[in-house]
Amino acid sequence: MDKQSIKNILKLLSTVGMGLSILFLLPIFVGAYYEEHYVDFIMFDTSFFLINFFFYLLVRNHKVGLSIKEGILSVNLIWILLGIAGGIPLYIYTDISVMKAFFEAVSGFTTTGATIYQDIEALPNMILMHRSLMHWIGGMGIIVLSVGLLSLINPNGSLTLFKAESTGIKLEKITPKIKDTATQLWIIYLLFTATCTFLLTIEGMGFFDAINHAFSTISTGGFSTKNSSVGYFAQDPLILWTITFFMIISGINFLAHLKFMKGDTIGYKTEEVFWYLIIFCSISILLTLSAMQKTDFEWFEAFTHASFNVASLLTTTGFASSDYELWGQLCITLFFIVMLIGGNAGSTSGGVKIIRFVLGAKVVIAEIKKILHPNAIINVFVNHNMLPTNVISATFGFFLLFVFTNAIVVVYLYANGYDALSSISTAIACIGNVGPGFGLVGPAKNYAFFHDTDLFVLSLAMIIGRLEIYTFFLVLMPSFWKKF
Repeated sequence: MDKQSIKNILKLLSTVGMGLSILFLLPIFVGAYYEEHYVDFIMFDTSFFLINFFFYLLVRNHKVGLSIKEGILSVNLIWILLGIAGGIPLYIYTDISVMKAFFEAVSGFTTTGATIYQDIEALPNMILMHRSLMHWIGGMGIIVLSVGLLSLINPNGSLTLFKAESTGIKLEKITPKIKDTATQLWIIYLLFTATCTFLLTIEGMGFFDAINHAFSTISTGGFSTKNSSVGYFAQDPLILWTITFFMIISGINFLAHLKFMKGDTIGYKTEEVFWYLIIFCSISILLTLSAMQKTDFEWFEAFTHASFNVASLLTTTGFASSDYELWGQLCITLFFIVMLIGGNAGSTSGGVKIIRFVLGAKVVIAEIKKILHPNAIINVFVNHNMLPTNVISATFGFFLLFVFTNAIVVVYLYANGYDALSSISTAIACIGNVGPGFGLVGPAKNYAFFHDTDLFVLSLAMIIGRLEIYTFFLVLMPSFWKKF
């Protein structure tokens, strides 16, 4: 690696670090307001800023021009930096190991929402805010990375599928520069967060709880201020429906929201959004009927909880309004399917993404038609646009890598003595950035029982999933480091 590459990466990482330290002032203000011991947090944040500022000064006059390899390495290093920076306050203020602090921070920034804390309500308010803030930063950070660095690194990724010609959403047509698009996306993100906070507050949730849950909802993260998650507020269906609505819109491509703000609804008229809403509605109805048979819920209560939990897992938020593992085997099966699907490309949600399933189904149908009609020329169209073979091959490559990565994590967990259901659901929950799974990591449980080595593996799994797999595995290729 030459000096030019080092300077490029160093300037990017130090800039991210300084920005992060400024945002970390929010938990400090919360600590001061609630008269908590925030001095150690200030000392950490000041040190963190000065370290990054020092490295920034070393390369302040250097003009960054990232190559694809530098972008790949930078993105991977950013997630490591976030995990370390976010984990230090957790280690300082709570009685956990270094690895558990790193895991919690990675879970926060990747918007996974898996937690190692058994008694969340005993945590200081500034740490509760810190956890939710990591979600909120990570949520929009993911989108900005998607329209910026990740689109450079992997031009055939899931966002490309969404940006088919008929959607009318092309970055160069929205704004002349990606940074302008990122700014406008942040404005929408802030608007959604403020609106969600306001509605939850007037519906009876305390302001502190409201802003924390708004941070976690819009980022589709899942950290809560309560041990029973949103189930703590289950007696108020209006709160559940408000969070359900914001989870659903946060699971839609934010470029569609940006286009809508400019007076164009074409971003919502895609096959991905269509199937996203169809899946949400149909599975919610099926789960409502099943829950009514297995619980003492009346139909509206069953429909409210079913819709909430489907939205939570479909968007990979990870909130829980009740322990759905008690709803019976059919419900567990349906929830398991929802976990695998994920939200829309270009949203804050994780998972495989619906557009990939749409494309995969169309390719399978096309191949069946080719068998029946060997001489026919059959192309694959999404949103009335023919997809090139490189996009199709990249999509199926992602499916293979997703299965392969899950298999590695499942085998590791199962070999270490965890049962099959827990091993499989933990792997999918971490790589898919979902959070809760089934068995030992069910909606009423947490990740505290895992050993530090296990948590390291699961932390990597969360990062791999958030980087849509390709970006991480590229660093492991020997050819990546040749002529760097």
